[in-house]
Amino acid sequence: MTNDRHDRRQQEKLQRRRQRRTERQAHAPAAVSGPAFEFPGIMGWMQRNMRVLFLGGIVVLFLSLGAGTFFSSNSTSRPRPTETPTATPSATASTTPTAPASPTPQRTYSAPPSMTIAPNKQYEAVIALEKGGEVRIELLAKDAPKSVNNFVFLAKNNFFDGLTFHRVLQDFVAQGGDPSGTGSGGPGYFLEVEKNTVPLAAGVIAMAKSPAGVSGSQFFITLTPQPGLQPDFTAFGRVTAGMEVVRQITLRDPSKPNQPKPDVIKSITIVEKG
Repeated sequence: MTNDRHDRRQQEKLQRRRQRRTERQAHAPAAVSGPAFEFPGIMGWMQRNMRVLFLGGIVVLFLSLGAGTFFSSNSTSRPRPTETPTATPSATASTTPTAPASPTPQRTYSAPPSMTIAPNKQYEAVIALEKGGEVRIELLAKDAPKSVNNFVFLAKNNFFDGLTFHRVLQDFVAQGGDPSGTGSGGPGYFLEVEKNTVPLAAGVIAMAKSPAGVSGSQFFITLTPQPGLQPDFTAFGRVTAGMEVVRQITLRDPSKPNQPKPDVIKSITIVEKG
């Protein structure tokens, strides 16, 4: 009797276990059921934890993208080398007009100027000294057209402005128009020789001369009659007013030491008449 009871109890336990197993299998979702075959070892662990590994990969990808964005945004905030900025105009307009800067006169040319003066016009040169005083000179266009044309060209281009009377000898001549102020400079060219019969009386203007040729810019005004210069120099104008100013130009000899400062030519203006 005892053995029969024991056998019945064992059979009832087995029956109940089979019933519970059957119920669990009936209620288990098919989508989450595992594969029929399982890898051994680490591969099996990875197989069983695919969901965890998948989620971990998403987290790592997100963090890597976020970190890249962070570093790229921070790198743009760092200062970078740039070119030196140029000055920008002030937003406040100035109400005080400023005078335009005077252009620097051109003092060197490759050739004498072309002929531009009109033979039917009269030309006058007005020499203004920086220390004061003016000298008016009638230019003799018909007697020395090339010399007058050259003098008019240089004067209109402000060539003489700021130059000096570097050589002034008593009872002889007042010489100026040298850019170097030494007596050896010029505009870079020489003039052709012109001849006329105008006497070199006091107050006559002529171009200087050297062994190289007739100077393109150095001129002299006679302080007294100089007939001895007649064969070598050609008059192209004569003083009509301001001879007393010419005679008051500071005497100086650049070939000697300790000479006074030369008088400065403020400007030479050309007046056309007719």
